[in-house]
Amino acid sequence: MSSPFQLVASDIDGTLIRTDGTLSKRTIEVLDALEVPFVVVTGRPVRWLRQLFDQMAAPVPAICANGAVIYDAERDEVLRADPLPVELLLDVAKRLREAVPDVALAVEVEDGRAFWYEEAWPVRWEGDGTSVRVLTTPDELTSAPAVKLLARSAHHGPDEFFELVSRTLGDIATPTHSSSSALVEISAAGVTKAAGLAWHCERYGIDKSKVIAFGDMPNDIPMLSWAGHGVAMSNAHPALKAVADEIGLSNDEDGVANYLAELYGL
Repeated sequence: MSSPFQLVASDIDGTLIRTDGTLSKRTIEVLDALEVPFVVVTGRPVRWLRQLFDQMAAPVPAICANGAVIYDAERDEVLRADPLPVELLLDVAKRLREAVPDVALAVEVEDGRAFWYEEAWPVRWEGDGTSVRVLTTPDELTSAPAVKLLARSAHHGPDEFFELVSRTLGDIATPTHSSSSALVEISAAGVTKAAGLAWHCERYGIDKSKVIAFGDMPNDIPMLSWAGHGVAMSNAHPALKAVADEIGLSNDEDGVANYLAELYGL
């Protein structure tokens, strides 16, 4: 079947993979059979891609950290990074601490290969002392450029906290969220999944009208709004469904794979 789309872009969590973190056999088969380029566009850092790529026939290009990092997985090479500089980190952290007394902060540094977090951060994994480690002083948080600053609050709902952070920061940085908890991800101004995907497409001469994109959370809004056709999963956040061109099946129903199989006759 012919298709007007020359590139497929998909979020990972809540979209491409199932709730248990696995790629279904059907999804693996469809992605392997695609005759157009496929790229993942994710909030994940570089170091969290291996869990996905180990399940695929081969790694694919990745736009990570909500557009801040463009990553060539085959060569393990960062092609482009757009971090928050130290001066901006200082300003953002100061504003957040003043506006949200219980805020806990963390940063993705070294192009997303390392994660540093404050002692108050609710860590759900074991640190290794090098790439993942707790900060010993507050000043360390703003000691290096970060491709993402993360903020948590224990006393706000997810959408309420996002609105509070957005009001606090204004246009000096770009906040977004993709969690069911009060976690906000902050990038440099203008850095979004759409901006990262646009840079990738420009390299290959692909117009945005020829891109189909899939997602499930508010951090996917810029990407689905930018792409020629945006598909929100049925399990998507209401804010994403509101801007999508179409609502597909859920991630646990292999929504991406089933849509692409019908689109490309696979």
